[in-house]
Amino acid sequence: MRKISAQLFMALDGVVEAPDQWHFPYFNEEMGAAVDATLGTADTLLLGRRTYDSFAGAWPGREEAGGEDAPFAKMLGDARKFVVSNRQLDLTWRNSEQLSGDLVEAVAELKGGPGTPIWISGSVSVVRQLLAAGLLDELNLLVHPIAVGKGLRLFEERDAPIALKLVSSETFRTGVLNLFYAPDTSPGEATYDDAKAHLSQTEP
Repeated sequence: MRKISAQLFMALDGVVEAPDQWHFPYFNEEMGAAVDATLGTADTLLLGRRTYDSFAGAWPGREEAGGEDAPFAKMLGDARKFVVSNRQLDLTWRNSEQLSGDLVEAVAELKGGPGTPIWISGSVSVVRQLLAAGLLDELNLLVHPIAVGKGLRLFEERDAPIALKLVSSETFRTGVLNLFYAPDTSPGEATYDDAKAHLSQTEP
């Protein structure tokens, strides 16, 4: 069974939309290594249509230009790319194909097959649905020390909570937090009476 990992750039107020407008001042070699480490273990990308359009509009040209980011661009180009959309797409970037049918069912089939981990970058709607369905194995949030103030947030209002457990954390020199979460299948239950046992008993 394949592991599915998602990586998102997130502002301190939970915004994950348009990171290109606030993210780059915090990008350093530590973050570059974090992105490389995630992608380097995957041969398959799962992308929402908007993320795919953004990637396909930039990375093939960067690969062709042969600059410093050309090796990373080639890595993206060589990976198998599944694109999620409700309408028929004309996909021009090599190794790209549209994911057909119900998202959860299709991803469950991919997950059950052979291969290296599947990597999701951005694609907030896809991440939300896979979290809710219990198909996401790892959520990597790169939390930036900035409150953007507006934009799409990863977590929206829902009827039931999604429990996660922190697997690892690292603080970059820029103040960015590199956080890895996994599903928590047994978060337990507690009340205020249970919590009182952990409060200070010092008299005022």
